[in-house]
Amino acid sequence: MKWSLLIIAICVLFSSCEEQKELSSLNPTNWSKRAIDITALDSLEYGKSYLSVYSQIYNRTEHVKSNLTTTVSMRNKSETDTIYLLRAEYFDTKGVSLRNYFNQTIYLAPLETTEIIIEELDISGGTGSNFIIEWKTPPNCPEPLFEGIMTSTMGQQGISFTTKAERID
Repeated sequence: MKWSLLIIAICVLFSSCEEQKELSSLNPTNWSKRAIDITALDSLEYGKSYLSVYSQIYNRTEHVKSNLTTTVSMRNKSETDTIYLLRAEYFDTKGVSLRNYFNQTIYLAPLETTEIIIEELDISGGTGSNFIIEWKTPPNCPEPLFEGIMTSTMGQQGISFTTKAERID
């Protein structure tokens, strides 16, 4: 009996010591590699876009939710001009800011794309999360394209859908 209790105690101890996996969405790409000072570029045009994304969606009823992996795709559509991203701020369903992905201006070279990934386990955004993305472009440059791609697989069933940002300023 003593040995049984000791073995059970050891099993419980080891199983409770499982290391917590860090979410990559909380430890994003090292944006400092893309940092740039644009103070000398005074002819740039400013814009702000709103992108709806979903950490979770309702499934079958209002009481059951499915978690999603979200990719925020930020694309420079210009073949010739570099564009600049000033802010990509993530908000939850209630409009509370969760995090800003970069604290300095970053650049995207012509036709370049970069992404923000929010893992399926990161449900902090909820069913109505969104991004505000601020940007600057040279005059006559196409506006950047911002899309959300949400995916999930459960067994043999999968779900995926996209959203597209709207300019709000």
